[in-house]
Amino acid sequence: MRANDNRIPGETIMIRTALAAALMSAAAPAALAQDDGGWSIIIHGGAGVIERGQMDADTEAAYREALSGALEAGREILAGGGSAMDAVEQVAWILEDDPLFNAGRGSVYTSEGTVENDASIMRASDMQAGAVGGVMNVRHPISLARAVMEHSPHVMLIADGASAFADEQGLERVDQAFYFTERRWQAMVRAVEAMGLPVPERPEGAPEPEPVREGMLDILDREKRFGTIGVVALDQSGELVAGTTTGGTTAKRWGRVGDTPIIGAGTYAANDCGVSATGTGEYFIRLSVAARICLLSETGLDGQAAADRVMDELTDIEGDGGIVALIGGQPVWSMNTSGMYRASQTHDGEPYVAIFDDE
Repeated sequence: MRANDNRIPGETIMIRTALAAALMSAAAPAALAQDDGGWSIIIHGGAGVIERGQMDADTEAAYREALSGALEAGREILAGGGSAMDAVEQVAWILEDDPLFNAGRGSVYTSEGTVENDASIMRASDMQAGAVGGVMNVRHPISLARAVMEHSPHVMLIADGASAFADEQGLERVDQAFYFTERRWQAMVRAVEAMGLPVPERPEGAPEPEPVREGMLDILDREKRFGTIGVVALDQSGELVAGTTTGGTTAKRWGRVGDTPIIGAGTYAANDCGVSATGTGEYFIRLSVAARICLLSETGLDGQAAADRVMDELTDIEGDGGIVALIGGQPVWSMNTSGMYRASQTHDGEPYVAIFDDE
């Protein structure tokens, strides 16, 4: 397993610019950040079998540029005194609108040829949270999750009920053609054919078929279980927020929902710890991965050590994926895959953008 050691590398890669019972008796790092106006942010765009030599230069550059742009947007909000909640939502918006990532517009298809999004968001100070599952026609699922948290008495809404609530909140709705990308469609076709299932009809309004590079389909096949995007942000007031959003797994069936909208599994924030996960959701659910990391960190275990320990436990039960976190205001990442799209920055550090496990 490759993980960082809470240090932001000096040379960075840039293309463009008791789960909240009480604070520990020692001063929490997040509170220190409030005193000195510090902020920090960490982002992921999914993990998987992402290896050097199996991604062409143009594709790699596109992912790095997208991560850099999203990081810059979050940095501008936080450095300008904006809230962690707004930073998480706005960064997620950017990634949900980018077809490179399996969330929002770039979401994968179910075996029935539809897009079904899941998302969640959580605030550390009061442990308020909102989540949605199986949403088929909301442009920004992260905003719907935030609305559930702020404007409903519930934590999770699903499917048609979530969409009806989106209408009440005035959130932008889209049709299924909005989500269409040829490479995601062809990846689903390949998967359902392998399962011996009928290939669904192309969505109404989708463009005419176009060629997709076979190598890109191979990359998507290796990533298919791991596509998720997530953001954790700490603002100058000391507020910590974590959010995660995803299209799920390619060719998923029976209304499958993974860890992303499950508070404590794919997303968690309490005290000075916030986590967003990406991976085979069924295993993250069983271990309550996100909350488990925060609980271990509250016992006094170093944040990186806490993340690595839980990822080791995930490996032991044959789960795979990765996490990003802010613990004590410091960016932490850990994974048991060969790659994870990720980026981070602190108020006193340089931007960090990486894909492969040896960066």
